[in-house]
This record gives sequence, C-alpha cells and structure tokens, in this order.
Amino acid sequence: MGVARGLLRRIRATGRIAEPAPAAAPEGLPEGVGDLAGSVQVRHVDAGSCNGCEIEIGQAFGPVYDAERYGARLVASPRHADALLVTGPVTRNMAEPLRRTYEAVPGPKRVVAVGDCARNCGVFAGAYGVVGAVGDVVPVDVEVPGCPPPPDAIVAALRGLTGR
Repeated sequence: MGVARGLLRRIRATGRIAEPAPAAAPEGLPEGVGDLAGSVQVRHVDAGSCNGCEIEIGQAFGPVYDAERYGARLVASPRHADALLVTGPVTRNMAEPLRRTYEAVPGPKRVVAVGDCARNCGVFAGAYGVVGAVGDVVPVDVEVPGCPPPPDAIVAALRGLTGR
C-alpha cells in the first residue's frame, strides 16, 4: 500500500510529459485550409505504402506528439471525416477505392498526402502496379515531405488544418 502511494505521488509531481508544441502552423498552406474551426476528423487511407508512414502517423497520434491536443482525431469512417490522410503511391487496386473514399467524405473536405510516395511516387515511380501519386487520383490540399516524414511534420500539417 505504501509503495503505491509513493508511486502515485511521484506521478503527480512529474506531471504530463510530452514534446513541446511547434512554434506555429506551417506557412504557405493553400487558401481555406485552416477553416475547419479548430477540430478535424481524419480518415487514414493506405493507397499502397511500405508502412513506414503509418508507423510515423501512429507516433504522431501517440502520447509523445499527441496530435489530438491540436484538435485532430482519427475516425473509422470517411462519412465522419473532414480530411483524408493518404500514404503511399496509388496502386491499380487502390485507385477506385481512394476515389470512392474521397467522394464519401462530406464537404468541405481536405486531402493530406503524407510522404514522398504520396507526393510523387518516391521510389515506386514507374512501377507497373502504380497508377501515380495521390494528386493524380484526387485533389491534394497539403503535402508532407519525407520518407518517412517525421511525426512533428505530420502534426504540423494537421495543425494547419485545424488552425491551432
């Protein structure tokens, strides 16, 4: 019993440990991107990635970077989403599902292309199973560079959507 109380005291004294907030939302975002009123529901779509970006997205929404403190939240259905977070080059099998997912998102909707593969096909450019970059299939509002992009860059892009 005494050990538990001591542990609870230490936890209370330490407080919450997280990465400090970036200085501000990124500059140069397209017109109207930050008009989602401080909160954005995000649906993640893997269009054919190697899962490197997914690991970094997991870190961005994890306890250290905590994207939810800026108003970004992952949802399971595109009908509940305000934005799509798309990773990987668009493969032949994912082109139509990506279009349908985009159409299912109610307006105003935003698309974030995460990683070099989503932006310009990266190392998969010219591959026989790749249709193209995300921007070739659906309109892209924000691009996050990197292979894979660091979690703080993903959080910065989401902050640009929420305006926080």
